[in-house]
Amino acid sequence: MADLKTASAESTAARVKADLAADDLSAQVTALREDLSRLTDSVRSLGQGAKSVVTDEASLMTERLRDKVREEPIMALAITAGVAYLFGLLSRR
Repeated sequence: MADLKTASAESTAARVKADLAADDLSAQVTALREDLSRLTDSVRSLGQGAKSVVTDEASLMTERLRDKVREEPIMALAITAGVAYLFGLLSRR
């Protein structure tokens, strides 16, 4: 009978430890999900900022190129023809 009580007590203790471990694991998973959510938000905001910077820079470069073409149309035409010629040579190989 004493062995049965000891086994029952050990079983109960093991169950309590397992429950505590499960609760701890659940808390860690919840914390990990929250951290991942914050990380996702941070990466998203960084991406939006980078997109904004790149878009602004591309718009500025496009505007500069348009101004340069308007100032020197013959030079722009010659450069375009040269680049097209080089692409033609490279595509034959």
